[in-house]
Amino acid sequence: MRSAIVLGAGMAGLGTALHLQQRGWSVVLVDRGEPGRETSFGNAGILQAEAVEPYAMPRDRASLWAIARGRSNDVHYEARYLPHHLGALARYWWHSAPRRHAAASRAYATLIAQAIPEHAALIAAAGAGDLVRRGGFRVLYRERRALEAAAAEAERLRAAYGVRARILTPAELSAAEPALRRAGEGAVHWEEPWSVRDPGALAAAYAALFARQGGVIARGEADSLAPSPRGWRVRTADGPVEAAAAVVALGPWSPDVLRRFGYRIAMVRKRGYHRHWRSARTLELPLFDAQHGTVLAPMAAGLRLTTGAELAGPEAATEPVQLARAEAAARDLLDLDGPRENAPWSGTRPCLPGMLPMIGAAPRHPGLWFHFGHGHQGFTLGPTTGRLLAEIMSGETPLVPAAPFRPGRH
Repeated sequence: MRSAIVLGAGMAGLGTALHLQQRGWSVVLVDRGEPGRETSFGNAGILQAEAVEPYAMPRDRASLWAIARGRSNDVHYEARYLPHHLGALARYWWHSAPRRHAAASRAYATLIAQAIPEHAALIAAAGAGDLVRRGGFRVLYRERRALEAAAAEAERLRAAYGVRARILTPAELSAAEPALRRAGEGAVHWEEPWSVRDPGALAAAYAALFARQGGVIARGEADSLAPSPRGWRVRTADGPVEAAAAVVALGPWSPDVLRRFGYRIAMVRKRGYHRHWRSARTLELPLFDAQHGTVLAPMAAGLRLTTGAELAGPEAATEPVQLARAEAAARDLLDLDGPRENAPWSGTRPCLPGMLPMIGAAPRHPGLWFHFGHGHQGFTLGPTTGRLLAEIMSGETPLVPAAPFRPGRH
């Protein structure tokens, strides 16, 4: 029987482990904590069928000037930490040029098209249907010009990719979301995405499915990964584990582990925050407040407010400036009571400058495989890219062309 160690029990690692298992592999899933408690836990819980193009770095002067002056809540930074990010940001800027971004989008869209079906199959197998809402999510615009631009963009994406959206007037948005105190100038309702009321619980359900089917989940440290006579070895709380193959699916920590093997992988690490709030009346579907860069997502734990990107140092203390702004903006839209947590949650998104996840064989180490760099869409794409990697590792024809995601192409 073919054997593999999968390092990282977030959505990418879980997707890989489950799909290898389906193909007859013996799999040990190794993480330092409980499955799905890092980045896969802290997102807005949206499975984004509409996100057919990866996030590009803004290139227009107005957006860059707003970020530079701290007027945009989409990005927050401290000048003292920028040197840590400059190399990766420069490459991100280069890849965000229109021609290169269009090429990345063509590959990215092939993955997004499979995201809902891949989750649907695992949700059914895991018995986790009660965690999911169908019906999409909405983007609220407070300015008319912004809504008109968004409507034009929605029409472009419909024509190019077939994604469905509906433009809502303020009256239609208010009728759909009675809890809203204000409806701005209206909204774009993306109709195809699903949302999850507890992202961590969905990851836990996938982990339980993996275990029920004979998979092993072990506590261990990824930095103990080393070659062995059988292939690869890692230390766990239950002793050393060896397998013929090892998959690095560690999200933002992947480059650190791989540096020991001579791989230098540039990554833009974007910190994000969330906090749950009590509210007598909540939303029916997640709502993205475009002007303030925050998603208001109804969750089992309360109304989750999430933030955009913070560029911080690796060991920098948390500074939830964006979250404070998001909470103030949310109070303008909804009647909020108090926060459910004393301190907000924070986590890091693993964004590769080329905007495509890295999926495939390590260039110089047989049996070592890469699966990371999903940016903002690891929760959405983990099962799809996990299947893609499992197909490559098993010698099958992949469900989408794999070349754009191959290590070395980024």
